Amino acid sequence: MAVTIYDVARVANVSMATVSRVVNGNPNVKPSTRRRVLDCIEELGYRPNAVARGLASKKTTTIGVIIPDISAHFYGELSRGIADVATMYEYNIIISNSDERPERELELLVDLFGKQVDGLIFMSDSVSDEVRKEMSRGTVPIVFAGTVDKENQFATVNIDYEQASFEAVSKLVANGHKKIAFITGPQTRDINRDYKKVGYERALKEAGISLEDDYIIEIDDNYDSAYEGWKKVESLEDGPTALFAGNDQLAVGILNGLRDAGYSVPDDYELICFEHSILARIVRPQLSTVAVPLYDLGAVAMRLLTKLMNKEEIEEKKVLLPYRFVERDSVK
Repeated sequence: MAVTIYDVARVANVSMATVSRVVNGNPNVKPSTRRRVLDCIEELGYRPNAVARGLASKKTTTIGVIIPDISAHFYGELSRGIADVATMYEYNIIISNSDERPERELELLVDLFGKQVDGLIFMSDSVSDEVRKEMSRGTVPIVFAGTVDKENQFATVNIDYEQASFEAVSKLVANGHKKIAFITGPQTRDINRDYKKVGYERALKEAGISLEDDYIIEIDDNYDSAYEGWKKVESLEDGPTALFAGNDQLAVGILNGLRDAGYSVPDDYELICFEHSILARIVRPQLSTVAVPLYDLGAVAMRLLTKLMNKEEIEEKKVLLPYRFVERDSVK
């Protein structure tokens, strides 16, 4: 049978309240008594019941994290930042995969709220009305990480996706390109449609380059679709000379597709992508990219959540982290 607080109190010849004070770090215990209780805890192998402690303190020291696709590098690296800061502040995390489905997000929200989490970090490509309504009914702080809240209802941690896209495309323009294709995942996703695409269009407009709808290549957000998507680029009658990919996975698919077709980067096409995962560095040529601080997005989101949970003063609920442009061999 599991060792209980009663067993420790009996062996140490103290009250259960004294054992509880020792376990919870209460200073109002004599050093000799504290030592005796700690020795008994070690001897008996007692482990405090986290659920019972949560009921007493009305805190579970548990954070819920909802991720669209835990296998994607973007969210994996971001989650590592969350986990490291959670450990630092002695919080446990429950990571749930939503499979990029709003109905699953709703189910996970209800489940995590039912588990009495102290706070929630939410990641999604867009926020449905039903999900927002359920969040509004919750009683715990919520932070969006790598996710835009267009209604400014919740705390968020992001980069300036539009400006980053603008600068990436402007680099291709500065290299003399007037025919630049945008390889993007589904436009149903807020960041793709309202930020990366807008930055791409703004860069062309400010350079006096007309926008060609055919140059916006929308595909599923995975390597295989990008590899096949190269055929859409190649089939264009007046094809582009440069490519801007919405993330590293799409860029690698396009890169391999065009190379297998006998073309070269950067000689035939210059290529810039968005994210800066390890994929951008392991391919050849290495990819020039907008470097998104993925780990920091998660770490800052978790730190912001700890402040909200502890009702600390915060300067800004909408945090924009700096990004940088890394130039490698996929541009001249």
